Amino acid sequence: MTNLMELKKSMRIPVIGSPMFIISNPKLVIEQCKAGIVGAMPALNARPSSQLDEWLAEITEELASYNAKNPERPAAPFAINQIVHRSNTRLEEDMEICKKYKVPIIITSLGAREEIYQETQSYGGVVLHDVINNMFAKKAIKKGADGLIAVAAGAGGHAGPKSPFALIQEIREWFDGPLALAGSIATGGSILAAESMGADFAYIGSPFIATHEARAIDEYKQAIVEGTSDDIVYSNYFTGVHGNYLAPSIREAGMDPDNLPESDPSKMDFGGNAAAKAWKDIWGCGQGIGTIKKVQHTKDYVTQLEEQYKEARERLLK
Repeated sequence: MTNLMELKKSMRIPVIGSPMFIISNPKLVIEQCKAGIVGAMPALNARPSSQLDEWLAEITEELASYNAKNPERPAAPFAINQIVHRSNTRLEEDMEICKKYKVPIIITSLGAREEIYQETQSYGGVVLHDVINNMFAKKAIKKGADGLIAVAAGAGGHAGPKSPFALIQEIREWFDGPLALAGSIATGGSILAAESMGADFAYIGSPFIATHEARAIDEYKQAIVEGTSDDIVYSNYFTGVHGNYLAPSIREAGMDPDNLPESDPSKMDFGGNAAAKAWKDIWGCGQGIGTIKKVQHTKDYVTQLEEQYKEARERLLK
């Protein structure tokens, strides 16, 4: 089984690239892993399900080839995100494909299911479950998750309302296992801050949208570069669950980002055509984008994070 804490020691920086609906693809995942951080993507990004088989073959073969050529600095492992919600009719099929390729890390969202955890652990994989509060965290660990991702205020896409300080300290009162933190982390200094708060990993998504490898249109990438936290809207209108989105995309879709109605949570949809259209037209994004000044390659952004991380550590030691 992958030991996440041993893995951290071998990683370039303690970062997991968060899986982003539509945006994450094999190209981005591979480059994240080669750069020394965990790369991740949602299984639902592969459409139809058979494409997931093709994508996992591509990722595993490319990383195996890279590791053979670079034994002194192998790639970090990759992760696949599974939406564990009744609207995801592909879950069982996608899990069979993940088992076939022995995906090292499964990230579960929007539901904790014991059988998913057991399936992953049966082949040596580990499960991280993302949560927005302490209650959900306890449920996931009770059902067998190996670790947690605390999705705090300011995270891109579906995000919770809690301060990272509150969320991390409540979880750490009872849980000493692997813990990642999501929410406006975009610099090396914020990675170090996440560690100092009690997290083992920083969970970074939105800044990777503004990379050449991300599957996003140029206008989306440029909006990340030009945007700040003032451009982020928190709403449940688009999927039934609260999330953070870029205001310019909402205006472009003909809506007023300052006056969005409330959605009916019972009509949540995370995997169907309606959900795909919503995320395609309404751009998910976290509050940390103010530090993103250009579109660049994934490897260059990770290098930037590493340099900032080292500088932040040196400042603390002075």
